[in-house]
Amino acid sequence: MTNKPFTHQIKALDPVEHCEKICFLLTFHCFPWDMEKALEFALFRTFAVPSVSRLLVATGEFIKHTRKRYDDTELLLYEILENGMDSDRGTKAIGRINNMHGRYKIANKDYLYVLSTFIFEPIRWMDKWGWRPFSAAEKEAILNNYLRLGERMHITDMPKNLTDFEAFNLAYEQEHFKFHKANALVGNKTLDLLLGFYLPSWLFSLGRPVALCLMDAPLRKAMGYNKPADWLIKTVQQTMVIRSKLLKWLPERNRPLLGTGRKRKTYPTGYAVEELGTFK
Repeated sequence: MTNKPFTHQIKALDPVEHCEKICFLLTFHCFPWDMEKALEFALFRTFAVPSVSRLLVATGEFIKHTRKRYDDTELLLYEILENGMDSDRGTKAIGRINNMHGRYKIANKDYLYVLSTFIFEPIRWMDKWGWRPFSAAEKEAILNNYLRLGERMHITDMPKNLTDFEAFNLAYEQEHFKFHKANALVGNKTLDLLLGFYLPSWLFSLGRPVALCLMDAPLRKAMGYNKPADWLIKTVQQTMVIRSKLLKWLPERNRPLLGTGRKRKTYPTGYAVEELGTFK
């Protein structure tokens, strides 16, 4: 399609050499809203793991300062995606991530799982709700991008291909997805925050079941959520499919919709990358 120039541009790029560029184009030109939602669901999915949610509750930051913790997480990731891992801002963002995580004893397999969600949740989201699925080369580029990030975060034993990495992702979830009250506490805080971007608080009770329609059964069970009514699931999912068909005919964004350019209540006058996060 002539109105999809960035999709065509990606076809000329190498998924190894140009993996960061491909991820930039996918995130900020081809699928800006979808990639944001997919990455939000990737983050949310990690809360179904008690070892992750318990740590977040123990630090207190995600419960007491949910919006700031969310903004910090998103901004650190966007600084890397927008500027490149080896840029000054990208290097500072990775340094902040490593500094904060280094204060806690976190198992390598937990790091590896979180990394895997940033690979596979966008892929799965586009398969279901995107105006097109990712191509094989795009999937390889996403994998290579996060393998590079994982190296800079000192994550070890990373599978080097999509098949093996997804097998790890699925096996980890089967073993570690279990309900814990910390899952529900962190999940509810985050879900209300995300709903607040679209709805007033008095409509949250109507918005929550809609959000649950986009979650799979293992995730809902581990978070302590009931399955929504079948008719609601069907309605929400059909709406998403209709949306994807309409987007197929709309042009891609000519100007990138950058995540760092969005106004945020947490930082009304801007921020310094090296000051993002829990600790200075």
